[in-house]
Amino acid sequence: MPVASELLATWEMGHAAGEAHRALLLHALARPSADAGQLLGVPVGERDTELYAMRKALFGPRMEVRLRCAGCGEEIEFTLDTDEIAAAGHAGHAGPPEPRDPIRVQVADCDVLFRLPTPGDLAAAAAAAAAAAAAVDGSPVDGADGSPVDSAVGGSAADRSATAARRTLLSRCVLEAALAGRPVSAEDLPEPVRREVAAAAERADPGADVRLNAPCPECGHHTKVELDIVSFLWAELDAWARGVLLDVHLLASSYGWSEAEVLALSPLRRRYYLELAGHA
Repeated sequence: MPVASELLATWEMGHAAGEAHRALLLHALARPSADAGQLLGVPVGERDTELYAMRKALFGPRMEVRLRCAGCGEEIEFTLDTDEIAAAGHAGHAGPPEPRDPIRVQVADCDVLFRLPTPGDLAAAAAAAAAAAAAVDGSPVDGADGSPVDSAVGGSAADRSATAARRTLLSRCVLEAALAGRPVSAEDLPEPVRREVAAAAERADPGADVRLNAPCPECGHHTKVELDIVSFLWAELDAWARGVLLDVHLLASSYGWSEAEVLALSPLRRRYYLELAGHA
């Protein structure tokens, strides 16, 4: 489990970073023996399961969730258990997972072999979506993998963005595809086949998409929202880091200790010294 200095270093590196880089930094804490290439190749659900486990070790099993009711706008607060969430995403795995076998989907006369999406795939899809949304003149632009993204698809930037993301993700994850025995590209797959591929991926890696259906105590409306462990854990790390740095400042001012000396103290001893110095 990472120590305080490692957590602070990760927070500092990710402070001005984007979501994808922060996810990579957090996963590196959970799996310190892996390099960036290995981390980018882990199925998303397995990565998130490891992040839930690290979150439990750092901050405990209870997650306090707050969101706005989509019906009346009131704030909804409830508690989740990381063990229950991890169980849905195949918790209990010991050590780095073995590479998953490709998954085969057959719909009528269409046969598709694909692999589960990884953080690297999500980053490429996000980059393609951003490039498509930025193209306002209808001319092709290059996606994350260098292939052209048709910015004319869809009537709005949101339409182009979503279409580009889906195309990029599908083209990266589909290994083989055949229609009536004839090889085809991922883009040539009929829409029902694409939907079945997405459903098969969700069944094989349920931890990749944790969704909540939270009832509002005020109006009874159920608000559906995706639980993003990367954003949730980063927010907690950010709050923790700011609190620790404040402790360092106060104790350094009172006792002349260095940051390393303050971080070497256990949280209990640090709190006690803060009380003695009149800061708590």
